[in-house]
Amino acid sequence: MMEAFTVLLVVIPLISAPLTALIANRHVAWGLSLLVGASTFIIALMLLQDVITGRVIHYELGGWKPPWGIEYVIDSLNALVAVIVTAFALLSVLFGRLSVEREVHDSQIHLFYTAFQLVLLGLLGMALTGDIFNLFVFLEISSLSSYALIAMGHKRQALVASFNYLIAGTLGATFFLLGIGFLYAASGTLNMADIASRFGQFDAMALVITALLFILIGLALKAAAFPLHSWLPDAYTQAPSMVTVFLASTSTKVAVYVLIRCLYHVFPQEYWSQLLLPSFLLLSGCLGMLYGSYKAIQQDSIKRLLAYSSVAQLGYMVVGIGLNNETGLTATVVHLFNHAITKGALFMAAGMVFYRMHTTSLNQLRGAGKTMPWTTGAFVIGGLSLIGVPGTAGFISKWYLLQAALENNNYLVVASLLIASIMAIMYVWKIIEALYFDGEEKLHVHQVPSGQDIVASMPLATFCCYLLVATCIYFGLYTDLPLEAAKTAAQSLFTGGPAR
Repeated sequence: MMEAFTVLLVVIPLISAPLTALIANRHVAWGLSLLVGASTFIIALMLLQDVITGRVIHYELGGWKPPWGIEYVIDSLNALVAVIVTAFALLSVLFGRLSVEREVHDSQIHLFYTAFQLVLLGLLGMALTGDIFNLFVFLEISSLSSYALIAMGHKRQALVASFNYLIAGTLGATFFLLGIGFLYAASGTLNMADIASRFGQFDAMALVITALLFILIGLALKAAAFPLHSWLPDAYTQAPSMVTVFLASTSTKVAVYVLIRCLYHVFPQEYWSQLLLPSFLLLSGCLGMLYGSYKAIQQDSIKRLLAYSSVAQLGYMVVGIGLNNETGLTATVVHLFNHAITKGALFMAAGMVFYRMHTTSLNQLRGAGKTMPWTTGAFVIGGLSLIGVPGTAGFISKWYLLQAALENNNYLVVASLLIASIMAIMYVWKIIEALYFDGEEKLHVHQVPSGQDIVASMPLATFCCYLLVATCIYFGLYTDLPLEAAKTAAQSLFTGGPAR
């Protein structure tokens, strides 16, 4: 029965997106997007509940047996990713109803929601498919739609940010496709499980190492892993608020998931562990943690500060993969979940500040905590989770990452983790200090509606922000759902991945 639900995660947004474009009504577009988000979230939760103990679901499209046909494979890892993507699709639609009307031109709103549904379609397809070329197709669907969403920002800089993302995304997709081509030339198949099962027949070919390198570079660009992260700060800063919330919580997380899937379900762990790849991943992750944190400390804009923070947090995930042990992989998967809810809450709070104060510049928000204490309180709790304070969601993944580094006796990683956490305290404190402790400097903007009235008219946005803040605390105290899924996924990956 559950096998039939698998394909619905892709079919629902696939049908809804063209309907949204054809009807061309902003209210209908929002309603359809809400329906798509709610229905896919419920299905994703059902699938996660079914596979969280280790069961694997296989669905053959059109009845064609793999490797000839396309197969969807659902295990605890991609089921958790699907829950993250669909949950934030639903929350983003609720959060962004009125903000989209203020940031996007009326004539483009239905096209905005069409592109949003296509991004959702692409991300879910990337998470579910067991065919590596089909994965590339979904990657391109999500990427092209993301470029359009970012370009719809209300400032001209949004076009530049979108263009930069397009260049980086195109390079990443090209490298990834070339890697697939080399891998197909060596193996003669595109099914991930089939490639892994017959890997010993062609692993000595030089094409295989070339394919691995090209695929890694392509996915590193999509995941904004250091030093291939340059597109991310501008994209997150200039995109409409709803888009920033959704992409920051899902897009790079799915790219990290695909990296994990390729390294454990396509290329056997024994193959790439013998190369310099683990050391390279550790170097990239540690530098990403430190560089992202350093750049975040220097920023004046809250959104740009949080964007560089994402570069640092992605470094934690890359380090977990590079440690190449079960605890490290568990930490990476848990951090996919915890960072999504933490950064989603923080970007929602940043959106609320923008609509109340008409700016996200810390220099112009001094003393704003006295004006909007609840929203700035949300910042504080989200910031504590970002730091990894015990009792918040961010603590769990960092604790497991520290354990994984100690298991490998890698004290350089331990030191990098501690330094990056201290730097996180510094840039989170920078926000808190400006909002609460600096003298109030009111920004006077003429002929602009009252920010207080705007926020008061956005109860759904306020609800979504506080809900995510509450989950940062809840999943810091009750860790069963993400931690059980992560442990099951890590155990499966280290024992050979989903079986037929």
